[in-house]
Amino acid sequence: MVGSTGEGRQLIRNLRQEGYEVATWTDSTYGEQLARQDGATLILTDPLTESNLAALKVGRALEAVIDATLPYPSQLSRTLEAWCRQHRLPYLRFLRPETKLPDDRLIYQVSTWEEAARTAAGLGETIFLTTGTNNLEIFVKNPLLKGKRIVVRVLPEHRVIKKCQDLGLTPRDIIAMQGPFSKEMNKVMFKTYKAGVIVTRDAGQAGGTGAKIAAALALKIPVVLIKRPSIQYLYPVYTVAEAIALLKKIATAFPGSIPEGGI
Repeated sequence: MVGSTGEGRQLIRNLRQEGYEVATWTDSTYGEQLARQDGATLILTDPLTESNLAALKVGRALEAVIDATLPYPSQLSRTLEAWCRQHRLPYLRFLRPETKLPDDRLIYQVSTWEEAARTAAGLGETIFLTTGTNNLEIFVKNPLLKGKRIVVRVLPEHRVIKKCQDLGLTPRDIIAMQGPFSKEMNKVMFKTYKAGVIVTRDAGQAGGTGAKIAAALALKIPVVLIKRPSIQYLYPVYTVAEAIALLKKIATAFPGSIPEGGI
């Protein structure tokens, strides 16, 4: 199991209640603490490379891999999916329903991070990023944003804050807080930092996307929303119950292997 989202943590707890052994991977001390609290059987902290995945498989009867990382594809997700395909293991991709957007001209939907940076550059002098440190360098190094203020809201973790500082951001432009945040809390932050444009991704309601957009629109601040790419997964799941039901179905119908065309 990969992913320390709220759904990922609930998956660990429910899988353990169902009698499953759960090996989970985390890349932070905080994530390790949460996994331990949730009852994970094995907690992995080494980089999740193909060689480390192969070592994990040795001596263990892996039944499936559940990817509950944030709902955007990353290199980690691509590595996991390819490795599962190679070893004929079910790869379950946990997804959040997309946010229902209001019909408002202040919402600018884009498809890429580069497009988000270009669009934000023309909308305001203070760029308020609610995307963490994901692709932060694209904004910091974009020549169109030279001279503009970039404010980032990130998790209060050492490695995260260090990345911000290494990219040249100063403490006055780093908000280290754990969300999700309410509409009113977002409004306070946006007003305090005099945000000219908000940049976010569609992380679904659980990720607070709706509250961010509602807060920005209430303040008449434009929003640049990075849309999710359209990807077809063999085993997409949207709820914890659905993931567990699918695992049981796979184990019953195809013990020890995964069919080419799915189930």
